Amino acid sequence: MRTRRQLLAGSTLALLASCRRSGRRVIGVIPKATSHLFFVSVHAGVEQAARDLHIEVLWNGPQNETDYARQIEIVDTMITRQVAALAISATDQHALVAPLERAIRAGIPVTVFDSAVDIDNYISFIATDNYAAGCTAARTLASFIGNRGAVAMVMQKPGGTSTVLRERGFDATILKEFPQIQIVARQFGMADPARSRAAAEDILTAHPDLAGLFASSEAASLGSIQAIRNRGLSGKLKLVTFDFSKTHVEALQDGTISAMLVQNPFRLGYEAVKSLDDKLNGRTPPKRLELPARVILKSDLDKPDVRALLFPDWLKNQ
Repeated sequence: MRTRRQLLAGSTLALLASCRRSGRRVIGVIPKATSHLFFVSVHAGVEQAARDLHIEVLWNGPQNETDYARQIEIVDTMITRQVAALAISATDQHALVAPLERAIRAGIPVTVFDSAVDIDNYISFIATDNYAAGCTAARTLASFIGNRGAVAMVMQKPGGTSTVLRERGFDATILKEFPQIQIVARQFGMADPARSRAAAEDILTAHPDLAGLFASSEAASLGSIQAIRNRGLSGKLKLVTFDFSKTHVEALQDGTISAMLVQNPFRLGYEAVKSLDDKLNGRTPPKRLELPARVILKSDLDKPDVRALLFPDWLKNQ
């Protein structure tokens, strides 16, 4: 019986062969993970760019965001198959340096999106302004608790630049702007909703007087929502989350979430592919493009622009 890895490799090679027969350039796109709604949204943007720009895109990533070894394997496979260009959301800012340097030495232009890598010879870096988003999360949570009290963070994982920057922004803003707020606990959920729920449960047990909680990612948010509901704390403990899903929206509607910060993953995917298409066609894309995160409250859910962001047409088919 063939292993899952062998099946993935076979499907990758088959798709690459098909793309070459079509005569179009192939741009490889490697997400941090394929299991999160955030990257499903990124994928939709990637596919839209491929249609608009009349190019072929090869989408392949690890199942889980912590599997940087699998992501390195995928980069090396794309180098071997000589893709025309490569876009990546790195699972780890350090571990992906060497494989991406190999790609660049092989003449493959690289765009980094969503989460940074410790290289500077990329074509474009396209991401949410995550540090600023963390600052916004801190100010938003502070406003809900009257600028005083104990708060905590359920964090994503070490080494993932995008979420680390959010957490640093939150930390720094609380320290600098809100002297009467104390961050009493920080725990990693390791990009997993179940582990994030356990982390949130531990925090709530240790700090029954907690006034607020910041969950810095999709997985951290989902786990925190469940923990708060399990304790009957919906509407009592103030929760600020990041990213969105059907569960996030329902939790915002029922008061479990006080506010959620939302990125535009569709645009991240689209702009990553467009930057490489520009480079391949002799144009100069922006070296850096940072997009703001948006704060969404329950009262915002009926606004047309918010509904377009949270409930895009492509998501109806998922």
